[in-house]
Amino acid sequence: LAQAILATGPKFARPQHRAPASEAMAGEKAVGVAKPKAKTSKKSTTKKTPTRLYSKGTILGYKRSKSNCYATCTLVKIDGVQTKEDAKWYFGKRIAYIYRAKKEIKGTKFRVMWGKVRRSHGSSGVVRTKWHKNIPPRAFGAQCRIMMYPSTI
Repeated sequence: LAQAILATGPKFARPQHRAPASEAMAGEKAVGVAKPKAKTSKKSTTKKTPTRLYSKGTILGYKRSKSNCYATCTLVKIDGVQTKEDAKWYFGKRIAYIYRAKKEIKGTKFRVMWGKVRRSHGSSGVVRTKWHKNIPPRAFGAQCRIMMYPSTI
């Protein structure tokens, strides 16, 4: 009799229930329900992710001593640069400070101030920069972009 019950299948076994793919918890892989495939055209369009062609940096402030400020030289900390040797690669590279103004000019409210990385400052990867127009103090602490050009390699 016991063999006949086992042959027909588990009568009182726990049901094997899986949540649909849409109800998978955070961090779990969605398993189970397969989505129907949409018809694909003959042209395969692969979506390329945009490539960032600049390094991120932070404007620290003017080069200064105890009582003097040198507004013509601005200090910038480049992300990922920890030593004076790492900073050498950025010497001569163009640097951009992008900010938003109130008045729209040429169809955009964004403006750009351009400069150049000149040399290192100290041994922790901070660099000195020279800008076409001096950076305003409201830019201290703001992000800037260090472009990968002009390249020397």
